[in-house]
Amino acid sequence: MENETGRLMRIAYQAMDEKKASDIRVIDISKVSILADYFMIASGSNPNQIHAMADLIEEKLAGEGIRARSVEGYQNANWILMDYQDIVIHIFDQESREFYNLERIWSDGETVVMD
Repeated sequence: MENETGRLMRIAYQAMDEKKASDIRVIDISKVSILADYFMIASGSNPNQIHAMADLIEEKLAGEGIRARSVEGYQNANWILMDYQDIVIHIFDQESREFYNLERIWSDGETVVMD
């Protein structure tokens, strides 16, 4: 999977991990949706941590010349959605993640192991 999209996902994954994201999941939705190829989903324990994750992802990907098409939910920090076209990153607080349960909704997608 180490094409350009895979490389950018790895950068985003490492940024989330560096900011101590919990339960980082990557789902390949390319065969079940035209929205994107991959969803990356992670949780933070408070708004400051959630903002720090989003900020570091944005900084690291901008360093690679990649800018988000849109970022939504930053102010509330209970669900930040970062649209990088092929990759859509979802950063949740725990309550919102359980409520929206994207892993269940997109269970037709294929789980990608990042290590």
